[in-house]
Amino acid sequence: MYDTRNVDSIAAALLELTGCLNSPRQDDVLLRKAGVSLDRALFPLMVRLSAASAMSVAKLAEQVGRDPSTVSRQLAKLEQLGLVRRPEARDDLRVRDAAVTKAGLRTVAAIAAARRRLLSELLRDWSPDEREVFPRLLRRLAGTMKARQVTLNARHGQSREES
Repeated sequence: MYDTRNVDSIAAALLELTGCLNSPRQDDVLLRKAGVSLDRALFPLMVRLSAASAMSVAKLAEQVGRDPSTVSRQLAKLEQLGLVRRPEARDDLRVRDAAVTKAGLRTVAAIAAARRRLLSELLRDWSPDEREVFPRLLRRLAGTMKARQVTLNARHGQSREES
C-alpha cells in the first residue's frame, strides 16, 4: 500500500503557504516595506504586467485568477494612477493591451526590492543548499501543475466539442 503521509504533509504545507501568500496583512507589509501606496488588489497586476511588454485583459485575468471584467476595472484604476497605459490596437479598436509605464516600473522595482528584503529575512536561517534547491522544486511543481491544467483544459475542450 502507498504511504500517503508525505503527500498529505506536502498538501498541508502548500495550503498553509497559500494562506500566508494570500493574506491581506502580508500584502500590507510588503507595500509598506516598499514605501508604495497602492490598493493591494492592484499590485499583483502590476507585477504580472511588468514581466511582459504588454498583455491583454483576458491573459492577465487568467494569470491572476480573476474575472476579466474585474481586471479591466482594476486596469482603469492603474491607468488613472499613471502606472499603466492602454493604447488602442490599430487593427481592433476593442482590444486594449495593458503595459506598465515608467512610473509603474519604478513601483514594481520598489515592490521587488521589498520582497527580496522580506524573503531574505524569512530565509536567514536556511542553509545555502536549502535556499538553492527550494526555488527549483517550487518551479518543478508549478510546471507540472501548469502542464496538467493544459492537458485537462484540452480534454475538457475536446469533450465539449464532441457533445
